[in-house]
Amino acid sequence: MRYGTLCDIAVQAARTETWVKVRARTDSFSRSYPGMSSVEEKKAPVPPAHGGEDGGVSDIEDAEILNVLGYEAKFQRNRSMFTLLFQSLAIAAIPYGFGGPLISSIYGGGQLPMFIGWIVVLIVDECVAISLGELASRFPTSAGPYYWSFQLANKKMRTVLSFITGWTWLVGNWTITLSVNFGFASLIAGSIALYHPDFTFSDWQLLLVFYAICIIAFVICTFGNKILPMVDTFCAAFTILAIFITLICLSVKAKAGRHSVEYTLTHYDTSISGWNGFSFFIGMLPCAYTFSAIGMISSMAEECDHPTTKLPKAIALCVPVGGIAGLFFIIPICATMPTLSDIIDAPAGQALPYIYGAVMGTPGGGFALTSLVLLITLFCSISITVAASRCTWAFARDKAIPLHTLWAKVDEKHEAPIMALVLTTVVQMLLGLIYLGSSSAFLAFVSVGVISLAVSYAIPITISMIYGRREVNGAQWTMGNTVGWIVNIVAVIWIAFEVVLFSMPTALPVTVESMNYAVVVFFGFMVFSAVYYVTYAHKVYHGPPESSGISAH
Repeated sequence: MRYGTLCDIAVQAARTETWVKVRARTDSFSRSYPGMSSVEEKKAPVPPAHGGEDGGVSDIEDAEILNVLGYEAKFQRNRSMFTLLFQSLAIAAIPYGFGGPLISSIYGGGQLPMFIGWIVVLIVDECVAISLGELASRFPTSAGPYYWSFQLANKKMRTVLSFITGWTWLVGNWTITLSVNFGFASLIAGSIALYHPDFTFSDWQLLLVFYAICIIAFVICTFGNKILPMVDTFCAAFTILAIFITLICLSVKAKAGRHSVEYTLTHYDTSISGWNGFSFFIGMLPCAYTFSAIGMISSMAEECDHPTTKLPKAIALCVPVGGIAGLFFIIPICATMPTLSDIIDAPAGQALPYIYGAVMGTPGGGFALTSLVLLITLFCSISITVAASRCTWAFARDKAIPLHTLWAKVDEKHEAPIMALVLTTVVQMLLGLIYLGSSSAFLAFVSVGVISLAVSYAIPITISMIYGRREVNGAQWTMGNTVGWIVNIVAVIWIAFEVVLFSMPTALPVTVESMNYAVVVFFGFMVFSAVYYVTYAHKVYHGPPESSGISAH
C-alpha cells in the first residue's frame, strides 16, 4: 500500500472522529430546545471535505448551526468578519452613497445638514445596526428579517408577518440595487457634462447605460463569485485612498474659494427647498441613503464562518468605520464648494461632478476626481447585487416567490445562485422602463428602496420588543437588556421618521415632476404581494423552518 493511501485513510479517520464528537455535542444542544424535533428528523448533512484551520471542526460546526436552523448548506463559507465588513462598506460606498444624491442636501440648506446631519444619522443608524446584529446572531441565516419575524412572532400571526416582512425585504433589495445602478448611469452622464455642458442624455440613452451597468454587474457576480471577497477588500482599501486623494485635491485647489470654519460647518440656507426649518431634514437624505442598506449583508450569513459572532460584528462596525471615513470626505466639500444657487442646476441632477469641476478649476481635474467615485460605484453595484441575489434565493428557497423552484437553484460550478441573479437583474431592467414614461416616478424607486428596507428592519425589531427581547437577550452577540432596549427604541423611532422623510418631495411647491411617488410605488408592490398570497402563495408558503435559534448557552 502506497504512503499517500495511508495518509488518506488517516485523514479520513481523523475527520470521522471529529464529526462524531461535534455531532454528539450538537445533538445534545438540539435536545435542549423543545422546538427542535422537526430539525432533528432531517438527514444529517455530510461532513465537508475540507475543514478549517482547526482540522474541520469549524466547518462542521457551521454546517450544524445551519442544520439546527432548518436549512442545508449550499455555499462555501469563504467570507470572514472583515470581508463581510468590507462588503457592507462597499455597499455603503461613502463617496457615491453621499455624493450621488447630494443635490438633496443642496436643496436642504447646504453645509449644516451635510455635516450635522451626517453625525445624527451615524448615531441613529448605529442603533439600527446593533438591533439587526442581535437578531442576526440569534438566527444567522440568509433568510434574514423574514426568518426573524417568523421565529419571534406568535403562531397565529407568524406566517403572514414573515411573508409581509419577506416581500418588503425583497422589494427593498431589488429597488435599492436599482437605485445604485441607475445612479451610476446618472453619475456617468454628469461626468460627461464636465466636458460638454450643453449635451443632455435622452431618456433612452440613459436607460441603455443603465442596462449596460446591470449586465456588467450580473456577469461579474456570476463568473467571479470566488474572488468577490477579494473585490470587496480591494474596494475598502480603494475607498480610503480615494477619500484621501479627494481631501488633498480639494483642499489644495479650492478654485471656488475657501470658506471659514463657521461657514463650512454651519451654513444653512432655508430658502431653496421652500420647507423653511424642515429643510434640514431634506438635507439629511444623502446621509440616510448612504447607510440604508446596512442590513443587506445578513443575506450572506450562510457564506460566513462563525456567523453568530462575525456577522453581527460586521453589521455593527459598518456605521462607525464608514462614518469616520465619511467625515474626511464631507468636510472638504463643505469647505470648498461653490454657492448653493450655482449647484442647483447641475447637469443630470448630479451635484458632485459639478462641484469637483468648479473646485478643481478644470474639467479634467473634476473628471479625475469623479472617476474615483465611478470606480467605487462599480464596486458598490457588484457588492449590492450579490447581497440582493442571496435575498432573492433565500426567499425562493422558502417558496415565497412565483416559480420559486427555478430561482432557488444553486449552480455548483460557479457556486452562485445564478437564476436568482437573473431574476434580480431582469426585475431591475423591467422597472427601468418606467423612466421612459416618467422620470419623477422612476426616482421614487430610490425612496422605495430605503423605505422598504427600513420597514423590513422595523418589523422583527418591534416584534422582539413586544416579547420583551427574550430571544435576543440569549444570543451569542447581544447588548444586554438595558442597552438593548435603548437601541431598539431609538432604531424604531428613527425608522418611522425615515419612512415619512423619504416619502416627501424635495422642494415646494409640489408639481407633477417634483412629486415623490414613493408611497404609491411601495403600495403597488404590497398590493401585488397580497394578491399573490391570497391567490396562491398561502398554499405553498408556510414560513421558514421552525427553530429556537442559536443561544449563547
